[in-house]
Amino acid sequence: MMKAGKITLNIGLSVLTAVALFAFLKPRFSQEDKEAILARTIVGGLEQLHYAPKDIDDQFSESLYTFYLQRLDGAKRWLTQKDIKQLEPYIYQIDDQLLAGNFEFFNKSIELLKSGLKKTQTYYREILAKPFDFTITETYELEGDKRDFAPNDEALRDQWRRAMKYETLIRLSDKLEQQKEGKDSTLLDKTFEELEARAREDVLKLYDDWYTRLERRKRSDYIEIYLNAVANLFDPHTAYFEPIEKENFNISMSGRLEGIGARLQTDGDYTKVVSIVVGGPAWKQGELEENDLILKVAQGDEEPVDVRAMSIDDVVQLIRGKKGTEVRLTVKKVDGTIKTISIIRDVVIFEEGFAKSLILTSPQGLKTGYILLPRFYADFQHANGRSCAKDVAEEIRKLKADGVDAIVLDLRNNGGGSLRDAVDMSGLFIEKGPIVQIKARNKDATQLPDTDPEVLWDGPLVVMVNEFSASASEILAAAMQDYDRAIIVGSKRTFGKGTVQRFFNLDRAVSGHDEVKPLGEIKVSIQKFYRINGGSTQLRGVNSDIILPDQYAFLELGEPSYEYAMEWTKIAPVPYKAQNTWKAGKVLPQVKARSLERIESDSSFQAIVDYAAKLKIRNDLSLIKLKLEDYQKDQEEWEAESKAFDKLFDKTVVTQIQNPSADAEEIKKDEAKKERNQRWLKSVRKDLYLAEVLHILDDAVKIRQ
Repeated sequence: MMKAGKITLNIGLSVLTAVALFAFLKPRFSQEDKEAILARTIVGGLEQLHYAPKDIDDQFSESLYTFYLQRLDGAKRWLTQKDIKQLEPYIYQIDDQLLAGNFEFFNKSIELLKSGLKKTQTYYREILAKPFDFTITETYELEGDKRDFAPNDEALRDQWRRAMKYETLIRLSDKLEQQKEGKDSTLLDKTFEELEARAREDVLKLYDDWYTRLERRKRSDYIEIYLNAVANLFDPHTAYFEPIEKENFNISMSGRLEGIGARLQTDGDYTKVVSIVVGGPAWKQGELEENDLILKVAQGDEEPVDVRAMSIDDVVQLIRGKKGTEVRLTVKKVDGTIKTISIIRDVVIFEEGFAKSLILTSPQGLKTGYILLPRFYADFQHANGRSCAKDVAEEIRKLKADGVDAIVLDLRNNGGGSLRDAVDMSGLFIEKGPIVQIKARNKDATQLPDTDPEVLWDGPLVVMVNEFSASASEILAAAMQDYDRAIIVGSKRTFGKGTVQRFFNLDRAVSGHDEVKPLGEIKVSIQKFYRINGGSTQLRGVNSDIILPDQYAFLELGEPSYEYAMEWTKIAPVPYKAQNTWKAGKVLPQVKARSLERIESDSSFQAIVDYAAKLKIRNDLSLIKLKLEDYQKDQEEWEAESKAFDKLFDKTVVTQIQNPSADAEEIKKDEAKKERNQRWLKSVRKDLYLAEVLHILDDAVKIRQ
């Protein structure tokens, strides 16, 4: 959630209070009364507070009907077309029911779902009781949105047969591989039939455990799914949090806890990684990413526990543990691939989340200052609290003292944070002027300017971004681009999140009546950001001046991948003038042409392009072959591709690196800092993208001369 620092939002909770007309309610409340209050309060709050509210009408009802069923049974595991027919009469009634606090449609959907759960548990248990024939040719469609709901129970059972065959196939193939390589002594003398039986036993246990957790789901868990479908129709960043889920949103294994350093949130059947705590064990390990879905958790070499549909409290307890112990997370990545990640638990170190710098020497001897900014942090609790703008300014001073010729500001994977700091930081590179426009609903846009005429760095500047550079990162990159101040280098475009959210406590919307509380909170998108040229960063993000290919080049990621994302809009530009002496536009055409020529002739970058194309194909091909021979061949080919891709980032490409003089002595005195510094230097040496940026700066300076 973007934090606006000193900017005060005028939208108060009194608006929510105005829409919650519950004083007439009787003193004693039934569960139905509480749910009615909750639904009406949320709908009223969204209508009053959201930047772009939707009419709660038949069109909304129709959209919600489809969207909610995707959330309830998107994989089409439990409901049939016969079940759907029973829900279809409600398609244009849900809006009226919401406004009335009526849960009739919801109740019917849960009744059918629970019936489907009971029925399908019988299916998979019967199916897994018999061996599968893996010599015949047949397929299984993994993606629920590429399947229709089964027309009847017979078709649903066959779908489950294929699903169980696929699950068994995965485990059988793995056991055969372990047996071949001698990795598991208990498998060495087993026959194929015995391995197949053991694979089915594993699947049975997995699904029995999963269904046990599904059976434990409370009514409030399902209501949260329903009301979040309502909220997410407004936009993907607007959401309802029941009391426990609001706490879970703020759960952080980043304090002095011994864990992995990740923030988690429930997302349907899954636990989703909301963010990685910079400096924590997960961040250091480098493979766990935002939006990863955690499927299983294992303690060291122990058998993994499937955590689908498990409460987030239980998942957190499995992931936390003593310093030095291993936890293995099986996750589903944003590109659809499944990966097991081993992380050694540790005390989370906050220092690595702050800005830091290095001095790199380019191939042509250009002394370049490199600043890594993991996030736009700010301490709003204290008058003299730490802020990233102040820290980046200090890093620039260190680099200038060492006589650097150019600066690189790395915002890759920076999801944003303090807006005020994005504005102040932009001001370090320009004389003065507007940086960004902010617009609230039904109000004129407000400019946030840099008013300090001092320019801390007026030389060559590159800002590095990727698909996961979001929010405040996009504001700074856009400002540098609009002022012609820097060359933006990275993926085709940034994330595309140009909105700000704020939490509203629903309890404060209901006067008295403590027996219905706590109701939870809603997080609502209340503002939009606009560039000074008038264009929004929402949805479209910031286009890079020079595009460097990466593995996600052909996948749709970021804001455009979200259903019901707010639209891109444009407002009037504000007057601004590029006053700095070093203008990126003067050298950009030639620099861009030379970079493209290098990329096209560089075997590593071309291998990345090839891998990205294959990843796109693999991501789109969700029809799995259920013949053992075919499956093993596909897996072997993809494993070889993945290993070859990983090797691209296992060679030194940035050779001359040193710490700023101001940091060197301090690092030598502290063993922990020394170790962290060495780990960072190792990653920088293998950074293909940073190596190309050094070439770009060489070209820019040479052309300018």
